[in-house]
Amino acid sequence: MSLPKMSRAVVFDGVPRTFEPRLIPLPEPAEGEWLVRVVAMTVCGSDRHTWEGRRQGPIPTVLGHEMIGEIVAGGDGCPRHDRRGRPIEVGCRVTWAIVAACGTCPSCVNGYPQKCAVGVKYGHERAVGRRALSGGLAEHCLLAPGTCVVVLDESLPISVACPANCATATVAGAIRACGALDGANLGVVGAGMLGLTACAIATASGARVIVAEPDGGRRRRAADFGAAAAFHPDDFASGAAGSLDAVIEVSGTNAGFLAALPTVRVGGTVILVGAVSPSHDVPLSLEGIVRRCLTIRGLHNYGPDDLVAAVDFLERHHGRSPFAELVSEWFPLSDTTGAFTAAADPAYIRVGIRP
Repeated sequence: MSLPKMSRAVVFDGVPRTFEPRLIPLPEPAEGEWLVRVVAMTVCGSDRHTWEGRRQGPIPTVLGHEMIGEIVAGGDGCPRHDRRGRPIEVGCRVTWAIVAACGTCPSCVNGYPQKCAVGVKYGHERAVGRRALSGGLAEHCLLAPGTCVVVLDESLPISVACPANCATATVAGAIRACGALDGANLGVVGAGMLGLTACAIATASGARVIVAEPDGGRRRRAADFGAAAAFHPDDFASGAAGSLDAVIEVSGTNAGFLAALPTVRVGGTVILVGAVSPSHDVPLSLEGIVRRCLTIRGLHNYGPDDLVAAVDFLERHHGRSPFAELVSEWFPLSDTTGAFTAAADPAYIRVGIRP
C-alpha cells in the first residue's frame, strides 16, 4: 500500500482555546518504528486543560493520547509480537502505552517506565521533525522504539477501546497499587471516566465500592458500573467514615482528597490519581496520618503491564457495564474545537474525534 506524502493534523500553538490545521510530512518508519493510521481518539481531561491554558506543555504540539490506530507500515527491527504474544502486522488494530521508554534509565529500571528520562510521550511532544506526528489529533501517528503495543480484538467497539491507553490503564495501575481487593471495601472519589472504570474493575475484582461524586447524574450512573452506594462528597465522610480499606481519588480536586482522607481505616491506603494540573496546597494533619498508619501514594500514568491488564479487562468484561455509552458524541478532525468545547460539559463523560 502506497502511503500519502502528508498527514492532516490539528496543532495547538499555546494560545488558549485555539487550534491550527496543518499538513505535516509523513515520515517513513525507521528502525523499530511503527506507523499507524489513527482510527479514533477521545479527549482526555489533560488535553482539555492544556487547550484551556490551565496546564503547560511543549508547543507546538499535536494533542491527544487516548487513541487507537491501524498499523500501516513498520521499520526494520520492529517487534513481531505484542506484549500478549499476538502477532503485530500491517492491518492490525492496536493501542499503545502513553510513553515509549528506553528500558535502561533509573526510572525504567526501578519500575516507572512512564517517567523514562528519554521517553517519548504521545500527545505531549513538540510537533517538529520526526516526532511531529505523535498525537491523536492527526491522521497518522509514528510510534517510537520502546513503545508497548497491544493488538486489540476487532470485536472491541471503538468507543470502548479508545480510552484504554489512558483512563483504563491508569485505573488498572491504581487498582494494582491498592493490593488484593477481593472482599475489600473501596472508595472512589469522582465518577467521571476514571471513576466509573475504577468501579467496574474493582467490582470485578471482588470489592464493594462506594463512590463520592457531586453530580447527581454521575452518581446514578455509578450503579451501572458496580458501585454499591454513591454519596455527595459532603456526605461521603459520614457515609463511609473509617470503614474503607483503600480510596482511589480521581477527581483531582483538593476537596476530593479532603473528602477521602477521613474514610480510610487504620492502616488503609489513599491512591491519588487525578491531580495532574496545578492547584493550591491542602491543610494536612501529619499526626493524623501517623496515628492512623496511613499510606498515601501518587500514581501518574502507568506501566506496560497495566495497559495489558486494561485491555484484558475490556475485552472480557466491557459488556457487563455500559462502557460503549461513555463516549457519547463523535466529532470530525475539522471540528476539533467543537469536540474540546463539548468535553468541558459535565454531561459528557468522554467525547471522541475520528480523523
